[in-house]
Amino acid sequence: MKFTLSWLKEHLDTTASLDEILEGLIGVGLEVEEVSDRGKDLAAFKVAHVQEAEKHPNADKLRLCKVETDQGIKQVVCGAPNARAGIKAIIALPGAVIPVNQSVFAPATIRGVESQAMMCSERELLLSDEHNGIIEVQGDFPVGTPAAVALGLNDPMIYIKVTANRPDALGVYGLARDLAAKGLGKLKPLKAEPVKGTFTSPISVSIAGDGNSCKLFVGRYFKGVKNGPSPKWLQDQLRAIGLRPISKLVDITNYMTFTYARPLHVFDAGKTHGNITARSAKDGESILALDGKTYALASGMTVIADDAKPEAIAGIMGGEESGCSDATTNVFLESAWFEPRATAATGRKLAVHSDARYRFERGVDPAFTQVGAEIATRMILDLCGGEASELVIAGQVPDTARSFTLRKTRVKSLGGVDIPWAEQLRILRDLGFATSDDGVAQVPSWRPDVHGEADLVEEVCRIHGLDNVPSAAMSRPHDIARPILNALQKRMLASRRALASRGFNECVTWAFLPEAQAKLFGGGQPELKLGNPISSELSDMRPSLLPNLIAAAGRNAARGFGDVQLSEVGHAYVGDRLQDETLRAGGVRRGAFLARNVNGGARNVDAFDAKADALAVIEACGLAASSMQVVQGAAAWYHPGRSGTIQLGPQNKIAMFGEIHPRILQAMDVKGPLVAFEVILNALPASKQKSASRAALVISDLLPVSRDFAFVVEAKVQAAELVKAVKGVDKVVIADAQVFDVYQLEGGKKSLAVEVTLQPKDKTFTEEDIAAISAKIVAAANKAVGATLRG
Repeated sequence: MKFTLSWLKEHLDTTASLDEILEGLIGVGLEVEEVSDRGKDLAAFKVAHVQEAEKHPNADKLRLCKVETDQGIKQVVCGAPNARAGIKAIIALPGAVIPVNQSVFAPATIRGVESQAMMCSERELLLSDEHNGIIEVQGDFPVGTPAAVALGLNDPMIYIKVTANRPDALGVYGLARDLAAKGLGKLKPLKAEPVKGTFTSPISVSIAGDGNSCKLFVGRYFKGVKNGPSPKWLQDQLRAIGLRPISKLVDITNYMTFTYARPLHVFDAGKTHGNITARSAKDGESILALDGKTYALASGMTVIADDAKPEAIAGIMGGEESGCSDATTNVFLESAWFEPRATAATGRKLAVHSDARYRFERGVDPAFTQVGAEIATRMILDLCGGEASELVIAGQVPDTARSFTLRKTRVKSLGGVDIPWAEQLRILRDLGFATSDDGVAQVPSWRPDVHGEADLVEEVCRIHGLDNVPSAAMSRPHDIARPILNALQKRMLASRRALASRGFNECVTWAFLPEAQAKLFGGGQPELKLGNPISSELSDMRPSLLPNLIAAAGRNAARGFGDVQLSEVGHAYVGDRLQDETLRAGGVRRGAFLARNVNGGARNVDAFDAKADALAVIEACGLAASSMQVVQGAAAWYHPGRSGTIQLGPQNKIAMFGEIHPRILQAMDVKGPLVAFEVILNALPASKQKSASRAALVISDLLPVSRDFAFVVEAKVQAAELVKAVKGVDKVVIADAQVFDVYQLEGGKKSLAVEVTLQPKDKTFTEEDIAAISAKIVAAANKAVGATLRG
């Protein structure tokens, strides 16, 4: 919401300064986003008088001017076609910063003649896009007058953000009401005396059917009006808030929108056919709107139509064909009330935005519908002349009457501030609440956000001043704060720290991706497509973290950063429901794991690097990696022979790792080698550790003993199966088991060499003890995978 200080003072009788006004707006809960003071921006620019303007001696299209400034006569070379003797212009002297490009003006020689100053166009001062000529100052302003004063721009513009529950604050009058209640002045009374019509309107209005959003329609016919440019005061107000003046009739409707939060529309009555009806659109109808675009209408949308066709999209935008022009002499004024939800739905479907839609979808004051028509009538008659008909009305004002009782102690108990009862009543009454002495408050029609006693407390507190509410600490049931993070949130943080410690750069990527990439990684289900994507390239919810990370690695490689480690902890979406959402930790490595060095240790990343990353994440989440099963093979986007799955049984797959399939890299135009991993944090079982502190370290005083076993197994047997069988023999004594050698034999056999670490607990092992354990190991390996000792 934008407005100027003088605009506000038209409705607020106040002596408050600009700073006091800004503090008051913030104090009542309205966020001040920007204050633009063009007087300060244009302080270096002054009014000058062109005394002479002759042809440049060395150029046909340039003129050599003698210009009177407040610093004496200056010679100016100017190429503007309207540069001539006798006019007053805006001059820039050396040192002035030109707003359009922030350059500092300095004298220059142009075609052999020095130009000591510069006469400015509207574009150069960021007043408009007009740059075909210099500004001609209208009015009797003496030389040296500040440009902002001469151009009517010495009025600060204030831009505030208004929350969706305060539609009354989308008009200057509503802001003046809040500031008056705050004590910054007195609200001036509305000048809305009814205008007596001199004839019966030749156009009648009606509301057809129960399905449209129009509940009240007030119309008035004008004849003999003279349209044209608005008076300077009105143009200046609209320009100050960024609106382009169009004509008297259109500018009056814009003025009403920003002054009273009451959108209106004017039809050229000579271009309409028959009477006006608010009705539902018909499938197949369309309308050429005032923004120059044609919109296809559908049933369920409300339109304002004549007997022939739709002439406006109700509450959003008028039609081009019935728009007013300078030739308009007969006008029909529309002041209607449209249901907010239906207006918002139509606006979203048509993807059209306007100041009218912005207000109607938040809730325009229904009781002000006829009042707004009367105020606009007075303005039209004053500015355009002509005669006004009697009002024509269809429908009735929606019933918004409701009341709530504010108890005397409620502001103290809910708001935490002690305000005298008389002051509470004064605040509510100044805000427009008809309030009895015992606290029964009638909610005004312009406040659709007030629905109970708590809202009345909020109104009293915000006008009293939110900064005046004392801070109070909440009571704590425990002296020591309780944990506030759940197990999954802790895993998320632990995963990020673990990956950062392993050299990964954390990424935050979109939760969306192109359909083609989604299908590469098991996604693309219709249920996971976005109904209204922000881009055609972001059409699907991501089934995995890896596609976006791989794409990022490819972009880095294309720019010369080939050796990258990228990670992300975020959500992925699988299955046929959006509810199938999992929190994951994923990462990709590309290029060299070790760079070339004097020891010759250079090597590229491989699947075992990704495996180590995945296990590091699992251990950081409080689980022992040694308890996990690692099996060969993973999802289809991994290389079938260079990938694996980490699981706790076949039904609980925790992570996948490995080299990305060349087919995937080719489809995404990324060069390898590239390895990746993805840990599903939701799938990790709860940690058995109950407290945050670590258990006491238990270590034996006795030295461990290691024994090597060379087993012969079938070539298809996985090493993990053999290691699992060995470790299961005696979980107390066997501290570890690791494969340290693989040797291929003839006949479809292979040799797996396993080092087993035995840790005595109470006494040193004897040879008989070791032999007994070894026999159990051999027997378990034979039973599990058919292993025999190699001779």
